[in-house]
Amino acid sequence: MISPSRRGLLVGAAALPLATGTQVLAQSNTISHNVTSPDGKLVLRVDATGPRWSVIYRGREVIAPSPLALKLADGSLLGPGASATGVSRRTITGTWTPPYGIRTSSTENCGELTVTFTDAARKISFALVARAYDAGVAIRFRLLSAPTPTLTLTGEATEFRLPAEAVLYVSRDEGEYQRTVQTNVAPVPHPDLTESCDQEVLADTPITAQLSDGTTLLISESDRIHYPRVMLRSGPSGLVTHLMRFPGRATGYSGPGTTPPEDSFTVPVPFDTPWRVVMAGPDEKSLIETQDLIPTLATPNILGDVSWIKPGRAVRIREYTTQAGLDTVDFAAARKLDFVEWDAHWYGDGTDPSDATYAIPAIDIRRVIDYARSKGLGMILYVDRVPAMRQLDAIVKTYQSWGVAGIKFGFIWEGRQSDVDFIHNLVKVCGEHKLLVNLHDNLRPAGLERTLPNYVALEGVRGNEQFPTSRNNCTLPFTRALSGPIDYTICYANPKNQTTNAHQLAMAAIYYNPQTFLYWYDKPSKYAGRDWPELAFFDECPTVWSDTKALSGKIGEHVVVARKARDGRWFLGAITSEMGITLAIDLSFLGDGHWTVRRFADGAPSAPVNRTPVTITTEKVRAGGKLEMVLSPHGGQAMIFERA
Repeated sequence: MISPSRRGLLVGAAALPLATGTQVLAQSNTISHNVTSPDGKLVLRVDATGPRWSVIYRGREVIAPSPLALKLADGSLLGPGASATGVSRRTITGTWTPPYGIRTSSTENCGELTVTFTDAARKISFALVARAYDAGVAIRFRLLSAPTPTLTLTGEATEFRLPAEAVLYVSRDEGEYQRTVQTNVAPVPHPDLTESCDQEVLADTPITAQLSDGTTLLISESDRIHYPRVMLRSGPSGLVTHLMRFPGRATGYSGPGTTPPEDSFTVPVPFDTPWRVVMAGPDEKSLIETQDLIPTLATPNILGDVSWIKPGRAVRIREYTTQAGLDTVDFAAARKLDFVEWDAHWYGDGTDPSDATYAIPAIDIRRVIDYARSKGLGMILYVDRVPAMRQLDAIVKTYQSWGVAGIKFGFIWEGRQSDVDFIHNLVKVCGEHKLLVNLHDNLRPAGLERTLPNYVALEGVRGNEQFPTSRNNCTLPFTRALSGPIDYTICYANPKNQTTNAHQLAMAAIYYNPQTFLYWYDKPSKYAGRDWPELAFFDECPTVWSDTKALSGKIGEHVVVARKARDGRWFLGAITSEMGITLAIDLSFLGDGHWTVRRFADGAPSAPVNRTPVTITTEKVRAGGKLEMVLSPHGGQAMIFERA
């Protein structure tokens, strides 16, 4: 564990006497201050006269000096013109151990720089807190004092000025990722924007940027608490932050009228704004191994004991009768799954004011829940935003008494400060009643799964329920998936899939999501009456890991990821887009010794590709050797490695 406590260190840093900082400034006779990552490859520089920030990676400036400012209620900026009054540095060391993640423990090791400022005209004191980890850098505002106990803001004016050559991958809501440059960020939204959305030309985080030498950056945020969600737009010199005034997607039943904007919001003083994060790596695949930086920056667990949290694989019940529920429980048990889920309509229309504590007459909800528990399975129940707003207390108490494992909330709004607060309270209340939470619709991760570990899954992705292209699937691991769990809703042997079946299998290992949904459009009857030996990969593939290795990848073209299960086995997923590829995979990730690998690969090509059969072979390999992999167009391979 980190020692002394991370939270205590933060308080201590904020409380350093100004005299100490003044002495440092006088001795250094400089206006720029650096913080360096433990491995020395990343430097975050704060120019106190701007204030501005810049980032240097491996000796090259990857973020040019960029303004930092908060927008006040009167339209003026807090930051420009403020006087630096002190500077302090510290080194943070240690690890933290999540109840689930891409590895058993994540490093806290970083350098931290705090530069304090005073805006004499407004009598506001604030600090810029900057951190440099080996995986990336982060910066935030810390409001220290003001004439009043609260401060009203209308936005933020933090910029990211990338090199002119940078190629960006951007998306809005569940739209396809588009390749562009920082002066032309204009993703096509999907679905279409509603009246109650921010209408500007904006992109969601994260944004991935790649430079000509292969260096890859990811721009994201972390620790978003009591603060609007950030989006990014093109500015004259780079990317500029935009704090959302509307929910990301104001759809679903809401009652009459439109959703009002929040043109301003109020925060207490003192207050920490969210981290603005830039992850950096020598190539795109390297970022897959460091995506735990986002939760590392977030506020640690506030729920206390979370030993009850059990992630796993889930299947939804597609029909709304008691018998359908019982049949799906039997299917889930046979396929070694962990959860069954009843989606919208089990208590009513699902997107109306129906009471979410009563099932429709055709469902004996207690019987199905009890039957699932007798099989070692948890029940997840869908709840729309409207009953969640209207009767949350009754919902959590009822579900806890029924023995429900978790809730999937749909049509959740995220964007405004009030929406962020609603989500925080929603997840916290569920956690206090030992209920897991999976949120759906236009959401973006910001590390909340560390603060509230019952927040095991979220959507905000063009997932398989939309039957996307294989190129989309090969883009997500380097974009949206890098900032947090990704509820992709994997399908299998579906005639609408634009990929092979082996491609679908492989995604269970590639996409990290503690609560992974499989067989999204299926009913148990589809699999009755014949053997499906290839489903052994789904049967055995876990959702939490002790280690993660990215073995190969190129944005939009292919990706190969190996993840180590907590029982010592390795699960490998490899997928490609419309271009086939032959790879020689280095098996040094296995450590040592000899291993047996079960390979689930594409068989003879078929048209359409979703009819391509899966072949299963077993072979012996040794750690440190090479394994050839021939990936078909739109194809994939999934593998399970066990010690021989």
